[in-house]
Amino acid sequence: MNQAAEAFLQDVWQQITDIYEKENERIGELPKGRKLQAGINDYLRVAWRKPKLGGGYGQFHIDVYEPFDWSDDSYKFEAGPYVEELTDEVLANEFFPALLERMNRIFLDGPYDPRFFDYRLELVFEFDRGESVLRHSRVLRNEAKRLELKQRLETFIQTKIMSDLPVLPAREDEFFFARLLMNPDVFEQKQEKVDPLIRRLSEKLRSNRERAEGWESECASAFRGWAEERFLPRYFHRTGNFGLDWALKEAGEREEPRSGELEFFIYAAQEIGIKEPDTRQQYLELAARLGSEKAERFLNEGSGRFESLRKGSMFQGKANDILQTIDVRILSEEEAAYGEALDYIIDLLKQRFPKGYKLAFKSKEKHYLPLKKLAKSQQHQFFGNALRYPSLYPRLAAYAELAMEEFAWYRDVEPGEKSVMPGTYAVFGLGLYSDAYFPLVEKYMELVDSEHQSMQDDYADAFIEAHGLSAERMPVLVSILLGSGESAKPAKNIPIDRPELADALLAELEAKEDARRETVLYRIFGSSSKLAQAVKKASPPLKDKLERLLAWYR
Repeated sequence: MNQAAEAFLQDVWQQITDIYEKENERIGELPKGRKLQAGINDYLRVAWRKPKLGGGYGQFHIDVYEPFDWSDDSYKFEAGPYVEELTDEVLANEFFPALLERMNRIFLDGPYDPRFFDYRLELVFEFDRGESVLRHSRVLRNEAKRLELKQRLETFIQTKIMSDLPVLPAREDEFFFARLLMNPDVFEQKQEKVDPLIRRLSEKLRSNRERAEGWESECASAFRGWAEERFLPRYFHRTGNFGLDWALKEAGEREEPRSGELEFFIYAAQEIGIKEPDTRQQYLELAARLGSEKAERFLNEGSGRFESLRKGSMFQGKANDILQTIDVRILSEEEAAYGEALDYIIDLLKQRFPKGYKLAFKSKEKHYLPLKKLAKSQQHQFFGNALRYPSLYPRLAAYAELAMEEFAWYRDVEPGEKSVMPGTYAVFGLGLYSDAYFPLVEKYMELVDSEHQSMQDDYADAFIEAHGLSAERMPVLVSILLGSGESAKPAKNIPIDRPELADALLAELEAKEDARRETVLYRIFGSSSKLAQAVKKASPPLKDKLERLLAWYR
C-alpha cells in the first residue's frame, strides 16, 4: 500500500477502535435490548477537512452516528503530513478499500456486544479538496442478522399485534415496529400488507388515548422517513429553507416510479395526514407531479366515496375526505341557507365522513358564542351564525349527536389548547340558548377528553350567566364541572346560598366517588377553607347542609 495511505489508515483505525471500545462499554451497560432492534450502530463516516487558517495538516472527523446538517458532534483528530501526498487515485484505490475490508471484518465478526452493530452499516469516506469533495460510500450487510430480524418481526406480529387483548406490545417497541414496516429489507411496502397491522394496533390502543396518540405519531414519523429517505430523493431535489421543499428532477436525472411505489406513497400521504394535514397535501401534490391521476383526483375531489359537491338554492358545499375539508358558502343570509348547509354536513357524517374535518366558511355575517377562549375560527363562525335560528336547533342537535367522538378533534386550529372535540360549537350553543338540550350537554361532558381539551373549563360561567342557578339545573351544572380539566380554576359565580341549592348539590354528589366530589366542590367553592368560611357565615338549615359538603372536601 502507498506509504501515505497506510499512515493515514493507521491513524484513522486507531481512533475508530478507541471510539468503538468506549461505545462498546456504554452499550454493554444498557438494559436488555428490544426484540425489534437488531443493533445500535448503522453508520460510520470518516472525513478529512482542510485547516481553516491554512496552518497544520487539517483534521479528520469521525462520526459514529449520522450527523444532522445543522450540528457537528464529530470526534476530531489532527492529521499528519501524509495528507499532502494523498491523491484521489490513492484514496479511491488503496485507502478506502483497505478501510472497507477492516470495517467489514469487525462488522461481521468483531469483538463487540451483539447489540453493537445493526444488520446494515453505511460506511462513508470524504476528503475535502476545497473546490470539491471526494466521496466514497458502501453499505455493509449482515445477512444472517437481517434474516433473524425478519423472523423476530413475524413473531412479534403474531404474538403482540394479531393476538387479542389484553396482550399489547411494549410502548418502547412501537418505535421499532413502525419503522420495520417501512423497511424493504424486512417487510413489503404495500398498503394491503401494512395497513391491516397499523389498524389492528390502533384498535387495540383505542381505549388508551396517550398510547393511541403516540402510535399515530410513530406511524406518521415512519411513513415520513420512508418517503423522504427512500422515495422522494429518486425523483426530486431538496430545495427551500432547511430543504423542506422538493423540486422535480429533470427527466434524464430521475427514475420512473417503480410499480406499486407511487401507490404506496399516496397511501403514506394519507396516513401522515392524520397528524400532519399540510404534509399530506404536499405529498399528494408531489405525486400528481409524477403523473398520478389518483393523487390529482384526491386533491380535487377526495376519494369519490362521498358527495363532493352540492349546490342548494341558497348555499354551495364542497367536501374532500382525503384532505378532510368541507367548504361552505352561504349565498343568502337566512335560515334556509344554514338549514341546507347543515343537511349537507349531516349527510356526509352519516356516510362516515371524517368527523375531525376542517370547515372553510364564507359568509358576510360573523357571530360567535359568548366564550372568550374559544378560537374564532371559520368553523366556530358557521355554527355561531346557524345558532341565530331556533328552528334549526333540532338539526344542530342531530349534527352534534353524529359528530361527537371521544379522542377526535376538529382541525379548524393548529393542534393545541384551542382544539375541540367535533360537535363542540353546536353543543355549547344549544346548551346556552335552550334548556331542552341539557341532556346533550351532559352527554358531551361525559364524553369529552378532559385530559387533552380545556375549552370546556369556562363553560360553567357562561352557563350560569345564561340560565342562572336553580335546583333543577344542578344535574347539568355538575356534569359541566366534572367535564373540566385538572387545570380548571374555580367558577366565578356559583353561590350555594339557599337550602334547596345545597340539597340539589348533595343529591348529585351522594353517589359520586371522592375525587369527583372534590372536583365539583373545588370548582364551586375554591379551597376547603373557603367552604369552611361559608359554613360559619350560614344559618340553619343551610349551615347543616354545607357542613355535609365540607365533610366530603378533604
